[in-house]
Amino acid sequence: MVSVLIAVDFFADGVLQRDYERTGLEQLLAIARIAQANPPQFTSLPPVEPEEISALQTWMQHIAASGARVTIITADGVVIADSQSDPQSMENHAGRPEIMQALAQGSGRSVRHSDNINRDLLYYAVQQTSPSGQTYILRYALPVQTVGQVLWPFRRSLWLASVLILLIAGMVVVLVARNFSDRIERLTAFSQRVAEGDFRAQASDETGDPLDVLSSSLNQTASRLDRTIRTLTEERNLSSAILGSMVEGVLVVNAAERVVFANRSFAEILGMSVPPQEGSGLVEWVRQTELIEAVRKVLSGEPRVESEIVTGTLRQHYFAATVASVRTTGTDGAVLVLHDITDLRKLERVRRDFVANVSHEFRTPLTAIQGFAETLLAGAIDDPQNRGRFLEIIVEHSRRLARLTEDLLMLSKMDADRLEFETRRIPVAAFIESCIETAQPRARDKDLRLSVSRAEKIPDIAGDRRRLTEVLQNLLDNAIQYTPAGGEIMVSAGVAGSEVVFTVSDTGIGIPQAEQPRIFERFYRADVARSREVGGTGLGLSIAKHLVESHGGRIWVQSEIGQGSQFHFSVPIFEAKRLASRNGSKQVTL
Repeated sequence: MVSVLIAVDFFADGVLQRDYERTGLEQLLAIARIAQANPPQFTSLPPVEPEEISALQTWMQHIAASGARVTIITADGVVIADSQSDPQSMENHAGRPEIMQALAQGSGRSVRHSDNINRDLLYYAVQQTSPSGQTYILRYALPVQTVGQVLWPFRRSLWLASVLILLIAGMVVVLVARNFSDRIERLTAFSQRVAEGDFRAQASDETGDPLDVLSSSLNQTASRLDRTIRTLTEERNLSSAILGSMVEGVLVVNAAERVVFANRSFAEILGMSVPPQEGSGLVEWVRQTELIEAVRKVLSGEPRVESEIVTGTLRQHYFAATVASVRTTGTDGAVLVLHDITDLRKLERVRRDFVANVSHEFRTPLTAIQGFAETLLAGAIDDPQNRGRFLEIIVEHSRRLARLTEDLLMLSKMDADRLEFETRRIPVAAFIESCIETAQPRARDKDLRLSVSRAEKIPDIAGDRRRLTEVLQNLLDNAIQYTPAGGEIMVSAGVAGSEVVFTVSDTGIGIPQAEQPRIFERFYRADVARSREVGGTGLGLSIAKHLVESHGGRIWVQSEIGQGSQFHFSVPIFEAKRLASRNGSKQVTL
Protein backbone atom coordinates (compact mmCIF):
# COMPACT_ATOMS: atom_id res chain seq x y z
CA MET A 1 0.00 0.00 0.00
CA VAL A 2 2.89 2.40 0.70
CA SER A 3 4.20 1.79 -2.83
CA VAL A 4 0.78 2.76 -4.24
CA LEU A 5 0.78 5.98 -2.25
CA ILE A 6 4.27 6.83 -3.48
CA ALA A 7 3.20 6.20 -7.10
CA VAL A 8 0.07 8.37 -6.70
CA ASP A 9 2.14 11.12 -5.14
CA PHE A 10 4.68 10.95 -7.98
CA PHE A 11 2.11 11.12 -10.78
CA ALA A 12 0.04 13.81 -9.02
CA ASP A 13 3.19 15.89 -8.67
CA GLY A 14 3.78 15.83 -12.44
CA VAL A 15 0.16 16.44 -13.43
CA LEU A 16 -0.30 19.37 -11.07
CA GLN A 17 3.03 20.88 -12.08
CA ARG A 18 2.08 20.86 -15.76
CA ASP A 19 -1.43 22.14 -15.04
CA TYR A 20 -0.15 24.99 -12.92
CA GLU A 21 2.36 26.06 -15.56
CA ARG A 22 -0.35 26.03 -18.24
CA THR A 23 -2.69 28.17 -16.11
CA GLY A 24 0.05 30.67 -15.30
CA LEU A 25 1.05 30.96 -18.96
CA GLU A 26 -2.55 31.69 -19.96
CA GLN A 27 -2.68 34.42 -17.31
CA LEU A 28 0.55 35.95 -18.61
CA LEU A 29 -0.77 35.85 -22.20
CA ALA A 30 -3.87 37.74 -21.10
CA ILE A 31 -1.77 40.37 -19.32
CA ALA A 32 0.48 40.63 -22.38
CA ARG A 33 -2.49 41.23 -24.65
CA ILE A 34 -3.77 43.99 -22.37
CA ALA A 35 -0.32 45.55 -22.23
CA GLN A 36 0.09 45.37 -26.02
CA ALA A 37 -3.22 47.19 -26.47
CA ASN A 38 -1.69 50.18 -24.68
CA PRO A 39 2.13 49.87 -24.89
CA PRO A 40 4.49 52.39 -23.22
CA GLN A 41 5.37 55.47 -25.31
CA PHE A 42 8.92 56.83 -25.35
CA THR A 43 11.14 58.32 -28.03
CA SER A 44 14.44 56.83 -26.87
CA LEU A 45 15.75 53.85 -24.97
CA PRO A 46 16.11 54.38 -22.20
CA PRO A 47 13.72 57.35 -21.94
CA VAL A 48 15.34 60.57 -20.84
CA GLU A 49 12.45 62.98 -20.87
CA PRO A 50 10.79 63.42 -17.46
CA GLU A 51 7.35 63.12 -19.00
CA GLU A 52 8.28 59.81 -20.68
CA ILE A 53 9.86 58.44 -17.52
CA SER A 54 6.76 59.37 -15.48
CA ALA A 55 4.44 57.86 -18.11
CA LEU A 56 6.54 54.64 -18.15
CA GLN A 57 6.35 54.29 -14.35
CA THR A 58 2.57 54.89 -14.46
CA TRP A 59 2.19 52.23 -17.15
CA MET A 60 4.25 49.71 -15.21
CA GLN A 61 2.28 50.30 -12.02
CA HIS A 62 -0.92 49.76 -13.98
CA ILE A 63 0.31 46.46 -15.44
CA ALA A 64 1.87 45.28 -12.14
CA ALA A 65 -1.53 45.73 -10.50
CA SER A 66 -2.51 42.49 -12.24
CA GLY A 67 -0.03 40.61 -10.01
CA ALA A 68 2.58 40.10 -12.71
CA ARG A 69 6.12 41.33 -12.62
CA VAL A 70 6.95 43.56 -15.62
CA THR A 71 10.42 44.10 -16.98
CA ILE A 72 11.50 46.19 -20.00
CA ILE A 73 14.74 45.00 -21.61
CA THR A 74 16.63 46.35 -24.60
CA ALA A 75 17.66 44.14 -27.50
CA ASP A 76 21.18 43.92 -26.10
CA GLY A 77 19.90 42.70 -22.68
CA VAL A 78 20.02 45.94 -20.64
CA VAL A 79 17.20 46.25 -18.14
CA ILE A 80 15.49 49.63 -18.52
CA ALA A 81 12.72 49.20 -15.93
CA ASP A 82 11.38 46.54 -13.53
CA SER A 83 8.28 46.61 -11.37
CA GLN A 84 9.93 44.87 -8.39
CA SER A 85 13.68 45.57 -8.55
CA ASP A 86 16.03 48.46 -9.25
CA PRO A 87 17.14 48.22 -12.91
CA GLN A 88 20.57 49.55 -11.98
CA SER A 89 21.25 46.56 -9.76
CA MET A 90 20.12 43.98 -12.31
CA GLU A 91 22.59 42.21 -14.56
CA ASN A 92 22.39 41.91 -18.33
CA HIS A 93 19.51 39.64 -19.43
CA ALA A 94 20.66 38.89 -22.95
CA GLY A 95 21.39 35.28 -21.94
CA ARG A 96 18.01 34.57 -20.40
CA PRO A 97 16.16 31.77 -22.26
CA GLU A 98 12.92 33.69 -22.72
CA ILE A 99 14.78 36.82 -23.97
CA MET A 100 16.77 34.87 -26.52
CA GLN A 101 13.64 33.05 -27.71
CA ALA A 102 11.67 36.37 -27.97
CA LEU A 103 14.43 38.01 -30.01
CA ALA A 104 14.51 35.01 -32.33
CA GLN A 105 10.80 34.17 -32.60
CA GLY A 106 8.94 37.25 -31.35
CA SER A 107 7.92 35.68 -28.05
CA GLY A 108 9.48 33.33 -25.48
CA ARG A 109 8.68 31.52 -22.28
CA SER A 110 10.53 29.71 -19.46
CA VAL A 111 10.21 28.57 -15.87
CA ARG A 112 13.24 29.16 -13.71
CA HIS A 113 14.56 30.58 -10.47
CA SER A 114 15.06 34.34 -10.22
CA ASP A 115 18.20 35.34 -8.38
CA ASN A 116 17.01 38.92 -7.96
CA ILE A 117 13.91 38.07 -5.91
CA ASN A 118 14.98 34.49 -4.97
CA ARG A 119 11.80 32.79 -6.22
CA ASP A 120 10.73 30.45 -8.98
CA LEU A 121 8.99 32.45 -11.76
CA LEU A 122 7.09 31.71 -14.95
CA TYR A 123 8.35 34.10 -17.64
CA TYR A 124 6.72 35.27 -20.88
CA ALA A 125 8.60 37.71 -23.13
CA VAL A 126 7.26 39.61 -26.17
CA GLN A 127 9.31 41.56 -28.69
CA GLN A 128 8.15 45.20 -29.20
CA THR A 129 9.19 48.18 -31.39
CA SER A 130 9.22 51.74 -30.14
CA PRO A 131 7.85 54.68 -32.23
CA SER A 132 11.44 55.57 -32.98
CA GLY A 133 11.97 52.10 -34.50
CA GLN A 134 14.04 50.60 -31.63
CA THR A 135 13.44 47.00 -30.60
CA TYR A 136 12.88 46.10 -26.97
CA ILE A 137 11.41 43.26 -24.94
CA LEU A 138 8.45 43.33 -22.59
CA ARG A 139 8.77 40.46 -20.11
CA TYR A 140 6.00 39.41 -17.77
CA ALA A 141 6.50 37.04 -14.86
CA LEU A 142 4.29 35.33 -12.33
CA PRO A 143 5.57 33.49 -9.23
CA VAL A 144 5.33 29.72 -9.42
CA GLN A 145 4.24 28.03 -6.22
CA THR A 146 6.20 24.84 -5.38
CA VAL A 147 4.43 21.60 -6.14
CA GLY A 148 4.87 20.66 -2.54
CA GLN A 149 2.88 23.70 -1.47
CA VAL A 150 0.09 22.91 -3.92
CA LEU A 151 0.06 19.21 -3.16
CA TRP A 152 0.41 19.49 0.61
CA PRO A 153 -3.33 19.65 1.42
CA PHE A 154 -3.98 16.79 -1.01
CA ARG A 155 -1.05 14.80 0.31
CA ARG A 156 -2.08 15.39 3.91
CA SER A 157 -5.60 14.17 3.29
CA LEU A 158 -4.43 11.25 1.17
CA TRP A 159 -1.75 10.08 3.65
CA LEU A 160 -4.01 10.57 6.65
CA ALA A 161 -6.76 8.51 5.05
CA SER A 162 -4.27 5.92 3.87
CA VAL A 163 -2.65 5.59 7.30
CA LEU A 164 -6.07 5.25 8.90
CA ILE A 165 -7.07 2.58 6.40
CA LEU A 166 -3.69 0.91 6.86
CA LEU A 167 -4.08 0.84 10.65
CA ILE A 168 -7.58 -0.60 10.44
CA ALA A 169 -6.55 -3.16 7.84
CA GLY A 170 -3.39 -3.98 9.82
CA MET A 171 -5.36 -4.59 13.01
CA VAL A 172 -7.77 -6.85 11.14
CA VAL A 173 -4.87 -8.71 9.49
CA VAL A 174 -3.05 -9.05 12.83
CA LEU A 175 -6.14 -10.46 14.51
CA VAL A 176 -6.76 -12.90 11.69
CA ALA A 177 -3.09 -13.82 11.45
CA ARG A 178 -2.83 -14.27 15.21
CA ASN A 179 -5.82 -16.56 15.24
CA PHE A 180 -4.41 -18.46 12.27
CA SER A 181 -0.95 -18.57 13.84
CA ASP A 182 -2.33 -19.84 17.15
CA ARG A 183 -4.12 -22.64 15.39
CA ILE A 184 -0.99 -23.50 13.39
CA GLU A 185 1.06 -23.52 16.61
CA ARG A 186 -1.48 -25.81 18.28
CA LEU A 187 -1.29 -28.18 15.33
CA THR A 188 2.52 -28.01 15.40
CA ALA A 189 2.58 -28.72 19.14
CA PHE A 190 0.15 -31.59 18.57
CA SER A 191 2.44 -33.04 15.89
CA GLN A 192 5.41 -32.75 18.23
CA ARG A 193 3.47 -34.49 21.01
CA VAL A 194 2.60 -37.30 18.63
CA ALA A 195 6.25 -37.57 17.56
CA GLU A 196 7.23 -37.82 21.24
CA GLY A 197 4.65 -40.54 21.90
CA ASP A 198 1.77 -38.48 23.34
CA PHE A 199 -1.28 -39.44 21.28
CA ARG A 200 -3.99 -37.46 23.12
CA ALA A 201 -6.53 -35.95 20.68
CA GLN A 202 -6.40 -32.29 19.72
CA ALA A 203 -9.54 -30.25 20.54
CA SER A 204 -11.47 -29.24 17.40
CA ASP A 205 -12.10 -25.54 16.59
CA GLU A 206 -15.41 -26.46 14.88
CA THR A 207 -14.89 -23.80 12.22
CA GLY A 208 -15.17 -26.18 9.28
CA ASP A 209 -12.23 -24.55 7.48
CA PRO A 210 -9.29 -26.54 6.04
CA LEU A 211 -7.31 -26.25 9.30
CA ASP A 212 -10.18 -27.82 11.22
CA VAL A 213 -10.32 -30.66 8.67
CA LEU A 214 -6.54 -31.10 9.00
CA SER A 215 -6.87 -31.24 12.81
CA SER A 216 -9.52 -33.98 12.59
CA SER A 217 -7.35 -35.95 10.17
CA LEU A 218 -4.34 -35.67 12.50
CA ASN A 219 -6.45 -36.88 15.44
CA GLN A 220 -7.47 -39.98 13.49
CA THR A 221 -3.88 -40.62 12.45
CA ALA A 222 -2.67 -40.25 16.03
CA SER A 223 -5.32 -42.67 17.27
CA ARG A 224 -4.28 -45.32 14.75
CA LEU A 225 -0.62 -44.74 15.55
CA ASP A 226 -1.34 -45.11 19.25
CA ARG A 227 -2.97 -48.51 18.76
CA THR A 228 -0.23 -49.72 16.43
CA ILE A 229 2.62 -48.54 18.63
CA ARG A 230 1.04 -50.03 21.75
CA THR A 231 0.85 -53.40 20.04
CA LEU A 232 4.41 -53.17 18.75
CA THR A 233 5.68 -51.96 22.12
CA GLU A 234 4.11 -54.87 23.95
CA GLU A 235 5.63 -57.32 21.50
CA ARG A 236 9.01 -55.58 21.70
CA ASN A 237 8.99 -55.48 25.50
CA LEU A 238 8.11 -59.15 25.63
CA SER A 239 10.94 -60.03 23.24
CA SER A 240 13.39 -57.72 25.02
CA ALA A 241 12.47 -59.18 28.40
CA ILE A 242 13.03 -62.70 27.11
CA LEU A 243 16.32 -61.89 25.39
CA GLY A 244 17.52 -59.57 28.16
CA SER A 245 16.97 -62.19 30.85
CA MET A 246 19.04 -64.75 28.99
CA VAL A 247 22.52 -65.42 30.36
CA GLU A 248 23.59 -66.28 26.82
CA GLY A 249 24.79 -63.46 24.63
CA VAL A 250 22.51 -62.77 21.67
CA LEU A 251 23.38 -60.70 18.59
CA VAL A 252 21.20 -60.23 15.50
CA VAL A 253 22.66 -58.83 12.27
CA ASN A 254 21.10 -58.13 8.89
CA ALA A 255 22.36 -59.16 5.45
CA ALA A 256 24.65 -56.09 5.36
CA GLU A 257 26.36 -57.23 8.60
CA ARG A 258 24.76 -54.37 10.52
CA VAL A 259 23.69 -54.85 14.14
CA VAL A 260 19.93 -55.14 14.60
CA PHE A 261 19.85 -56.22 18.25
CA ALA A 262 22.29 -57.16 21.01
CA ASN A 263 21.58 -57.95 24.66
CA ARG A 264 23.73 -56.98 27.62
CA SER A 265 24.97 -60.51 28.16
CA PHE A 266 26.61 -60.40 24.73
CA ALA A 267 28.50 -57.25 25.71
CA GLU A 268 29.52 -58.71 29.08
CA ILE A 269 30.76 -61.94 27.52
CA LEU A 270 33.01 -60.08 25.07
CA GLY A 271 34.12 -57.54 27.67
CA MET A 272 32.27 -54.51 26.26
CA SER A 273 31.12 -51.68 28.47
CA VAL A 274 27.88 -51.24 26.51
CA PRO A 275 26.02 -53.48 24.02
CA PRO A 276 26.69 -52.84 20.29
CA GLN A 277 24.68 -49.94 18.93
CA GLU A 278 21.90 -50.67 16.46
CA GLY A 279 22.97 -49.94 12.89
CA SER A 280 26.71 -50.20 13.58
CA GLY A 281 28.91 -52.63 11.69
CA LEU A 282 29.62 -56.11 13.05
CA VAL A 283 33.39 -55.69 12.67
CA GLU A 284 33.27 -52.51 14.77
CA TRP A 285 32.38 -54.54 17.87
CA VAL A 286 33.41 -58.14 17.26
CA ARG A 287 37.15 -58.73 16.93
CA GLN A 288 37.07 -62.53 16.87
CA THR A 289 37.71 -63.74 13.32
CA GLU A 290 35.99 -67.07 14.02
CA LEU A 291 32.72 -65.35 14.97
CA ILE A 292 32.78 -63.08 11.92
CA GLU A 293 33.49 -66.02 9.60
CA ALA A 294 30.67 -68.04 11.17
CA VAL A 295 28.21 -65.17 10.65
CA ARG A 296 29.32 -64.75 7.04
CA LYS A 297 28.86 -68.46 6.34
CA VAL A 298 25.26 -68.26 7.53
CA LEU A 299 24.64 -65.07 5.54
CA SER A 300 26.03 -66.79 2.45
CA GLY A 301 23.51 -69.62 2.71
CA GLU A 302 24.41 -72.13 5.43
CA PRO A 303 21.44 -72.65 7.79
CA ARG A 304 23.46 -73.19 10.98
CA VAL A 305 27.10 -73.01 12.12
CA GLU A 306 28.45 -74.13 15.50
CA SER A 307 31.94 -73.58 16.87
CA GLU A 308 33.95 -73.07 20.02
CA ILE A 309 35.90 -69.85 20.39
CA VAL A 310 38.75 -68.93 22.74
CA THR A 311 39.58 -65.33 23.59
CA GLY A 312 42.35 -63.77 25.63
CA THR A 313 45.91 -64.87 26.27
CA LEU A 314 46.74 -64.78 29.98
CA ARG A 315 43.10 -65.15 31.03
CA GLN A 316 41.38 -67.20 28.38
CA HIS A 317 37.62 -67.40 27.92
CA TYR A 318 35.80 -70.17 26.12
CA PHE A 319 32.51 -69.75 24.24
CA ALA A 320 30.16 -72.14 22.50
CA ALA A 321 28.94 -70.10 19.51
CA THR A 322 25.84 -70.93 17.47
CA VAL A 323 24.93 -68.91 14.39
CA ALA A 324 21.57 -69.53 12.73
CA SER A 325 19.83 -68.00 9.73
CA VAL A 326 16.97 -65.51 10.25
CA ARG A 327 14.59 -64.89 7.38
CA THR A 328 11.80 -62.32 7.48
CA THR A 329 9.71 -60.61 4.83
CA GLY A 330 12.18 -59.14 2.36
CA THR A 331 15.06 -59.31 4.86
CA ASP A 332 17.71 -61.90 5.60
CA GLY A 333 20.03 -61.96 8.58
CA ALA A 334 21.68 -64.11 11.22
CA VAL A 335 21.35 -64.58 14.96
CA LEU A 336 24.48 -65.32 17.00
CA VAL A 337 24.17 -66.95 20.41
CA LEU A 338 27.21 -67.15 22.74
CA HIS A 339 27.26 -69.44 25.74
CA ASP A 340 30.13 -68.85 28.14
CA ILE A 341 31.72 -72.22 28.93
CA THR A 342 34.84 -70.75 30.51
CA ASP A 343 34.02 -72.14 33.96
CA LEU A 344 33.29 -75.55 32.48
CA ARG A 345 36.60 -75.63 30.59
CA LYS A 346 38.42 -74.30 33.65
CA LEU A 347 36.93 -77.03 35.82
CA GLU A 348 37.91 -79.62 33.24
CA ARG A 349 41.45 -78.23 33.12
CA VAL A 350 41.68 -78.11 36.92
CA ARG A 351 40.42 -81.66 37.14
CA ARG A 352 42.92 -82.86 34.54
CA ASP A 353 45.78 -80.94 36.15
CA PHE A 354 44.79 -82.12 39.61
CA VAL A 355 44.66 -85.76 38.56
CA ALA A 356 47.92 -85.42 36.65
CA ASN A 357 49.67 -83.58 39.47
CA VAL A 358 48.42 -85.93 42.18
CA SER A 359 49.43 -88.92 40.09
CA HIS A 360 52.83 -87.41 39.46
CA GLU A 361 53.36 -86.42 43.09
CA PHE A 362 52.39 -89.90 44.30
CA ARG A 363 54.36 -91.71 41.61
CA THR A 364 57.73 -90.21 42.52
CA PRO A 365 57.83 -91.22 46.24
CA LEU A 366 56.05 -94.53 45.53
CA THR A 367 58.60 -95.36 42.85
CA ALA A 368 61.45 -94.53 45.23
CA ILE A 369 59.91 -96.58 48.07
CA GLN A 370 59.21 -99.50 45.78
CA GLY A 371 62.68 -99.39 44.21
CA PHE A 372 64.62 -99.26 47.45
CA ALA A 373 62.35 -101.87 49.11
CA GLU A 374 62.94 -104.26 46.22
CA THR A 375 66.67 -103.56 46.47
CA LEU A 376 66.63 -104.46 50.14
CA LEU A 377 64.63 -107.62 49.48
CA ALA A 378 67.05 -108.56 46.74
CA GLY A 379 69.87 -108.84 49.25
CA ALA A 380 70.84 -105.28 50.14
CA ILE A 381 69.26 -105.81 53.59
CA ASP A 382 72.37 -107.79 54.46
CA ASP A 383 74.60 -104.94 53.33
CA PRO A 384 75.33 -103.01 56.53
CA GLN A 385 76.91 -100.13 54.62
CA ASN A 386 73.86 -99.23 52.40
CA ARG A 387 70.78 -100.62 54.08
CA GLY A 388 70.58 -97.77 56.58
CA ARG A 389 70.73 -95.16 53.79
CA PHE A 390 68.12 -97.09 51.81
CA LEU A 391 65.78 -97.20 54.81
CA GLU A 392 66.24 -93.42 55.41
CA ILE A 393 65.25 -92.73 51.80
CA ILE A 394 62.16 -94.92 52.20
CA VAL A 395 61.21 -93.09 55.41
CA GLU A 396 61.76 -89.64 53.77
CA HIS A 397 59.50 -90.49 50.84
CA SER A 398 56.94 -91.99 53.20
CA ARG A 399 56.85 -88.71 55.10
CA ARG A 400 56.49 -86.87 51.81
CA LEU A 401 53.52 -89.10 50.97
CA ALA A 402 52.07 -88.39 54.41
CA ARG A 403 52.44 -84.62 53.97
CA LEU A 404 50.87 -84.80 50.51
CA THR A 405 48.01 -86.92 51.83
CA GLU A 406 47.46 -84.54 54.75
CA ASP A 407 47.41 -81.52 52.44
CA LEU A 408 44.97 -83.21 50.09
CA LEU A 409 42.68 -84.11 53.00
CA MET A 410 42.77 -80.50 54.21
CA LEU A 411 41.91 -79.21 50.71
CA SER A 412 39.09 -81.73 50.52
CA LYS A 413 37.68 -80.47 53.82
CA MET A 414 37.99 -76.89 52.63
CA ASP A 415 36.17 -77.66 49.39
CA ALA A 416 33.44 -79.43 51.34
CA ASP A 417 33.33 -76.60 53.92
CA ARG A 418 34.01 -79.10 56.69
CA LEU A 419 37.15 -77.48 58.09
CA GLU A 420 36.53 -76.43 61.70
CA PHE A 421 38.01 -73.30 63.27
CA GLU A 422 38.46 -72.41 66.92
CA THR A 423 38.53 -68.65 66.86
CA ARG A 424 40.36 -66.97 69.72
CA ARG A 425 41.93 -63.71 70.68
CA ILE A 426 45.55 -63.85 69.50
CA PRO A 427 48.29 -61.41 70.59
CA VAL A 428 50.25 -60.46 67.49
CA ALA A 429 53.67 -60.35 69.15
CA ALA A 430 53.40 -63.83 70.64
CA PHE A 431 52.00 -65.22 67.38
CA ILE A 432 54.95 -63.90 65.33
CA GLU A 433 57.58 -64.93 67.90
CA SER A 434 56.35 -68.55 67.97
CA CYS A 435 56.65 -68.81 64.18
CA ILE A 436 60.08 -67.14 64.19
CA GLU A 437 61.37 -69.63 66.79
CA THR A 438 60.21 -72.54 64.61
CA ALA A 439 61.84 -71.15 61.47
CA GLN A 440 65.04 -69.89 63.11
CA PRO A 441 67.02 -73.21 62.99
CA ARG A 442 66.45 -73.66 59.24
CA ALA A 443 67.36 -70.05 58.58
CA ARG A 444 70.53 -70.36 60.67
CA ASP A 445 71.55 -73.54 58.84
CA LYS A 446 71.22 -71.68 55.52
CA ASP A 447 73.03 -68.55 56.81
CA LEU A 448 69.93 -66.29 56.57
CA ARG A 449 69.13 -63.32 58.79
CA LEU A 450 65.61 -63.55 60.24
CA SER A 451 64.19 -60.36 61.80
CA VAL A 452 60.89 -58.90 63.00
CA SER A 453 59.48 -55.39 62.53
CA ARG A 454 56.16 -54.36 64.05
CA ALA A 455 54.48 -51.39 65.69
CA GLU A 456 54.85 -50.97 69.45
CA LYS A 457 51.11 -50.96 70.08
CA ILE A 458 49.31 -53.27 67.73
CA PRO A 459 45.85 -54.69 68.49
CA ASP A 460 45.16 -58.38 68.91
CA ILE A 461 43.67 -60.38 66.07
CA ALA A 462 40.80 -62.90 65.97
CA GLY A 463 41.41 -66.32 64.45
CA ASP A 464 42.35 -69.97 64.82
CA ARG A 465 45.92 -69.79 66.06
CA ARG A 466 46.91 -73.18 64.71
CA ARG A 467 45.57 -72.41 61.20
CA LEU A 468 47.12 -68.94 61.07
CA THR A 469 50.41 -70.42 62.27
CA GLU A 470 50.28 -72.77 59.27
CA VAL A 471 49.86 -69.75 56.99
CA LEU A 472 52.76 -67.73 58.41
CA GLN A 473 54.94 -70.82 58.75
CA ASN A 474 54.32 -71.74 55.11
CA LEU A 475 55.33 -68.26 53.97
CA LEU A 476 58.50 -68.40 56.11
CA ASP A 477 59.38 -71.85 54.75
CA ASN A 478 58.98 -70.60 51.17
CA ALA A 479 61.11 -67.53 51.91
CA ILE A 480 63.87 -69.69 53.42
CA GLN A 481 63.63 -72.13 50.52
CA TYR A 482 63.93 -69.53 47.72
CA THR A 483 66.41 -67.10 49.38
CA PRO A 484 70.12 -67.72 48.66
CA ALA A 485 72.60 -67.99 51.57
CA GLY A 486 73.52 -64.66 53.10
CA GLY A 487 70.11 -63.19 52.39
CA GLU A 488 67.60 -61.62 54.75
CA ILE A 489 64.01 -62.42 55.71
CA MET A 490 61.82 -59.95 57.60
CA VAL A 491 58.41 -60.45 59.21
CA SER A 492 56.43 -57.24 59.81
CA ALA A 493 52.94 -56.37 61.00
CA GLY A 494 50.91 -53.17 60.82
CA VAL A 495 47.35 -51.92 61.15
CA ALA A 496 45.33 -51.13 58.00
CA GLY A 497 41.80 -50.05 58.88
CA SER A 498 40.04 -52.88 60.72
CA GLU A 499 42.75 -55.42 59.83
CA VAL A 500 46.28 -56.32 60.79
CA VAL A 501 48.45 -56.94 57.74
CA PHE A 502 51.35 -59.39 58.07
CA THR A 503 54.21 -59.24 55.57
CA VAL A 504 57.00 -61.75 54.92
CA SER A 505 59.76 -60.11 52.87
CA ASP A 506 62.82 -61.84 51.47
CA THR A 507 65.78 -61.05 49.24
CA GLY A 508 65.32 -64.21 47.20
CA ILE A 509 65.10 -64.97 43.52
CA GLY A 510 61.70 -63.33 43.01
CA ILE A 511 58.68 -64.45 40.98
CA PRO A 512 58.07 -63.51 37.32
CA GLN A 513 55.20 -61.06 36.83
CA ALA A 514 53.37 -63.42 34.47
CA GLU A 515 53.35 -66.23 37.05
CA GLN A 516 52.23 -64.21 40.09
CA PRO A 517 48.44 -64.61 39.43
CA ARG A 518 48.85 -68.43 39.43
CA ILE A 519 51.10 -69.09 42.43
CA PHE A 520 48.07 -69.67 44.68
CA GLU A 521 46.78 -72.44 42.40
CA ARG A 522 47.06 -76.05 43.51
CA PHE A 523 50.29 -77.84 42.54
CA TYR A 524 51.60 -74.71 40.84
CA ARG A 525 55.33 -74.12 41.37
CA ALA A 526 57.26 -71.11 40.17
CA ASP A 527 60.48 -73.18 40.44
CA VAL A 528 59.51 -76.84 39.97
CA ALA A 529 63.00 -78.31 40.33
CA ARG A 530 63.83 -76.52 43.58
CA SER A 531 60.40 -77.19 45.09
CA ARG A 532 60.62 -80.89 44.49
CA GLU A 533 64.23 -80.95 45.61
CA VAL A 534 63.19 -79.86 49.09
CA GLY A 535 60.09 -82.02 49.10
CA GLY A 536 57.41 -79.40 48.46
CA THR A 537 53.94 -80.54 47.46
CA GLY A 538 52.86 -77.38 45.58
CA LEU A 539 49.78 -77.04 47.81
CA GLY A 540 51.11 -74.78 50.57
CA LEU A 541 50.11 -71.40 49.08
CA SER A 542 46.75 -72.78 47.94
CA ILE A 543 46.03 -73.95 51.50
CA ALA A 544 47.26 -70.64 52.92
CA LYS A 545 44.90 -68.74 50.62
CA HIS A 546 41.92 -70.87 51.75
CA LEU A 547 42.79 -70.42 55.43
CA VAL A 548 43.24 -66.63 55.20
CA GLU A 549 40.00 -66.14 53.26
CA SER A 550 38.16 -68.37 55.74
CA HIS A 551 39.21 -65.88 58.43
CA GLY A 552 37.73 -63.01 56.40
CA GLY A 553 41.13 -61.76 55.20
CA ARG A 554 43.03 -61.74 51.92
CA ILE A 555 46.50 -62.70 50.70
CA TRP A 556 48.56 -61.24 47.86
CA VAL A 557 52.14 -60.99 46.60
CA GLN A 558 54.52 -58.33 45.29
CA SER A 559 57.69 -59.52 43.63
CA GLU A 560 60.37 -58.69 41.08
CA ILE A 561 62.92 -61.03 39.55
CA GLY A 562 66.22 -60.75 41.45
CA GLN A 563 64.74 -58.29 43.98
CA GLY A 564 62.94 -60.72 46.26
CA SER A 565 59.27 -61.11 47.19
CA GLN A 566 56.78 -59.69 49.67
CA PHE A 567 53.86 -61.90 50.71
CA HIS A 568 51.05 -60.08 52.54
CA PHE A 569 48.01 -61.46 54.33
CA SER A 570 45.44 -59.70 56.48
CA VAL A 571 43.50 -60.84 59.54
CA PRO A 572 40.59 -58.93 61.18
CA ILE A 573 41.27 -57.12 64.45
CA PHE A 574 39.72 -58.75 67.49
CA GLU A 575 36.26 -57.44 68.41
CA ALA A 576 34.31 -59.39 71.02
CA LYS A 577 30.85 -58.64 69.56
CA ARG A 578 31.77 -59.53 66.01
CA LEU A 579 33.63 -62.65 67.18
CA ALA A 580 30.61 -63.84 69.20
CA SER A 581 28.30 -63.26 66.23
CA ARG A 582 30.63 -65.20 63.96
CA ASN A 583 31.05 -68.16 66.29
CA GLY A 584 27.35 -68.35 67.20
CA SER A 585 26.92 -70.67 70.17
CA LYS A 586 30.60 -71.76 70.21
CA GLN A 587 32.71 -70.98 73.24
CA VAL A 588 34.86 -67.90 72.61
CA THR A 589 38.14 -67.57 74.46
CA LEU A 590 39.04 -63.97 75.32
